[in-house]
Amino acid sequence: MVVIESVIKSNPLGRWYIELSDTMKEEGEDRVVCLDINEYAQKIEIMGEEYGGDVEVAWSSEDNVTPEQINEVRMQIMAYEAELEAQKENATHMPDGTPNFNA
Repeated sequence: MVVIESVIKSNPLGRWYIELSDTMKEEGEDRVVCLDINEYAQKIEIMGEEYGGDVEVAWSSEDNVTPEQINEVRMQIMAYEAELEAQKENATHMPDGTPNFNA
């Protein structure tokens, strides 16, 4: 199993992003920047393919990241996971009751 470090960071404009690094690679060799959760999910999947999908994610954040930014990341992850679950079940409605237009 490989550990992918996921570090929430904030740019000078106050916009969060996630920096991924593969702990099996040399320091700085395989750093990837993701600007949203969809991009993050794609990059994690690509990075995990090298290891047969056997991936563990270790989350952290830099000191200048606000609790609001961390919460926004969490909310986007929850929405992404709910969307995946609805697609798997081919549900007509999302968990929050809104219509699933992808069904």
